[in-house]
Parts: sequence; C-alpha cells; structure tokens
Amino acid sequence: MDKYYATGKRKTAVSKVWMKEGSGIVRINGKTLNEYFGGLDSLKLVVEQPMKTTGYETKLDCDCQVSGSGLSAQAQAIRHGISRALVMFDPQARTILKPLGFLTRDQRSVERKKYGLKKARKSFQWSKR
Repeated sequence: MDKYYATGKRKTAVSKVWMKEGSGIVRINGKTLNEYFGGLDSLKLVVEQPMKTTGYETKLDCDCQVSGSGLSAQAQAIRHGISRALVMFDPQARTILKPLGFLTRDQRSVERKKYGLKKARKSFQWSKR
C-alpha cells in the first residue's frame, strides 16, 4: 500500500497532503472535513472537487496538514495538494485536472504597503490648498 505526498499553496497557506487507498475519508489537521470547515459547505466542495471530478472520492483517503492564511485560502491550498497527489497516484487524472486549473498554483498574494501611503494603493486625500 503506497502513500503519495504532495504540497499545495495559495497566498500564505501551505498544505501537505498524504494520500493512500481507502474509503474516501479526508482529515485536515487531525479533524474531519465537517469538523474543520464547520458549516462552510462551499469550502468543503472546493476540497472535494479534484476527487469527485476524477471519480476517486470513495477510493482514496487524504491526510492533510495546513497552516497559514485564512480558511478559504487553506481550502484552495488543500485542493491544489490533493490534485498534485492524484496525478502521482494516477497520471491519467492530469488530463482531467489540468483544464480545470486545479494543478495551477494561484500566484496572487497580498500586495505590500508602500511608504507614504495609507495601504498598498490607497493614498491620503489630496488637498489643492
């Protein structure tokens, strides 16, 4: 029984995903999917997307460790990690996941604050006199 490992990233969230054959249980930081995301069904769907689209939702178990950023970015980082682990498990899954953008790392992150400005781009009100 092999274990497949992959990392996923989004903003400052980093997820480590270990995948093995099983019954479709997804554990995040030692908690089940429902415990970790509570009533946020949209985030649960984001995490489950790669497994559902490839048809492995009842065949593989995922153990995830995630840290950094907020819950939404963490869910997307887990999706990225699961997608990469699925490709290692089944190389044919790449043809399904790649067009959907699950294997692409979203490079967008928070823009840094500039000197003399209120925020990254917001400035103080300009006064003519």
